[in-house]
Amino acid sequence: MNRQTHGALHHVEIWVPDLDRALASLGWLLTTLGYTVSQSWDTGRSWLIGPTYVVLEQSPALTADRHDRRRPGLNHLAFHVADAAAVEKLVIEAAQHGWSLMFPELHPHAGGDQHYAAYLENDDGFEIELVAINSPK
Repeated sequence: MNRQTHGALHHVEIWVPDLDRALASLGWLLTTLGYTVSQSWDTGRSWLIGPTYVVLEQSPALTADRHDRRRPGLNHLAFHVADAAAVEKLVIEAAQHGWSLMFPELHPHAGGDQHYAAYLENDDGFEIELVAINSPK
């Protein structure tokens, strides 16, 4: 599983306005999804799963104090989750870690009838999508 594959994602670095808030929400999520802490320093942390890692860093070069997913750049990250039950469990737990459910009136099919997923947003405006690998049709 740690073998590099041509074209596979190497890493994602996310600049955050508040590292402690990011650790409470994004850090919790990454750990819950099976990532392990790889590195830690005063202004950041990285998590590893297979050959891919995710970095959260509070950079002094930030130009804003909140992420806006509607501006050019990153809209959201999407993660595979085992099944619909795991998606729902994460939605409930996420509420205690700074996440709120987006599009609740369309949940769990905001991405379409054949797509079982939860869309969550944290206090800093970052969106994540939890996609059920095996879902009811």
